[in-house]
Amino acid sequence: MPYIKTTVSKKIDEAAKMSLQKKLGEAIALIPGKTESWLMLAFEDDIPMAFQGKNDSDYAFVDVSLFGSASDAAYDRLTAAICSIMEEDLGIAQGNTYVKYEETEHWGWNGRNF
Repeated sequence: MPYIKTTVSKKIDEAAKMSLQKKLGEAIALIPGKTESWLMLAFEDDIPMAFQGKNDSDYAFVDVSLFGSASDAAYDRLTAAICSIMEEDLGIAQGNTYVKYEETEHWGWNGRNF
């Protein structure tokens, strides 16, 4: 049950959203036991953002929530993939992308909890 919320400082057109959906769906499999079939995505675009005291570039903050946990190595692989995707699809430099992970033991769906 992963959830990825992508917040960026630039506008994301529909073609880019579709590409991000596909690529993030593939990338989530870098976390053992996680698949696109349970992945929920959200996109927030055109959000004013600043980094290192500047707002003269485009920035991305990608928030990844997981039911359960993963290894540091799996998170390293997913971070590399996400930063690459942001650069390839949105032109946001990898150095302007933050990725945050949150693990939870409780996750609800379809009127019940896992």
